[in-house]
Amino acid sequence: MCGRYVSTRGPDDLARQFQIADQDLGDPLPPSWNVAPTDEVWAVLERPPRDASTGAPAARHLRRLRWGLVPSWARDTKIGARLINARVETVHEKPAFRRAFARRRCLLPADGFYEWQRIEDRETGRTRKQPYFIHAADDQVMALAGLYEYWRDPDARHDDDPSAWLTTCTIITTEATDAAGRVHPRMPLTVADEHYDVWLDPSHQDTGALRDLLEQPAGGRLDARPVSAAVNNVRNNGPQLVDAVAGPETGPTPPDRDPGP
Repeated sequence: MCGRYVSTRGPDDLARQFQIADQDLGDPLPPSWNVAPTDEVWAVLERPPRDASTGAPAARHLRRLRWGLVPSWARDTKIGARLINARVETVHEKPAFRRAFARRRCLLPADGFYEWQRIEDRETGRTRKQPYFIHAADDQVMALAGLYEYWRDPDARHDDDPSAWLTTCTIITTEATDAAGRVHPRMPLTVADEHYDVWLDPSHQDTGALRDLLEQPAGGRLDARPVSAAVNNVRNNGPQLVDAVAGPETGPTPPDRDPGP
């Protein structure tokens, strides 16, 4: 599971990295070292023109989406808090995700992500959760593989009312290996830059080929360092959250098995 991550790059930097020509980015999101479910996040996506008769190709955009996918058929938005992750093993067939996986894929830029490891205190017998910041060994931005979906508020009277629509997203996860696997059994998947075009193109709908594009963050070259428990509180933010702290002095218990959505 990926339940928190770090996203500090500004829209201009992201537009350059992801080759986004659309410069109407709206109000920029502030950098966050503690992105939490239901927060607004940056997402890179491609959409075809509204007038399909022009024959113009899909255009790439940088958009603000809410983290926690709300399917179009949901009665209300509460389900989004439970759908922050989609398992790669079943993403192409689960009712909440399969339509988005076929047509509405995105990239969620991240500096890294947090996972928690259960640590047992041998003196007291109690367990606590030690947070770790997991990031690319070269500190490059990760392009987390995501999906997005549109949800219309049934109480809104008009489709052209901006408040009638909510656009949300989820992160695709897999079994964790390497540094992440020693902390938690699940981890987010990413898309390499040479595959951005295919992943984002809504006309590509071969689910098998699309799943083959997904890979471990940084090709598995990850570093994990213990950080302060201050990250546990969503109200805390700032670069100090990713500073290394002294590691746990007692041995870890086996990672929790996360069934996921």
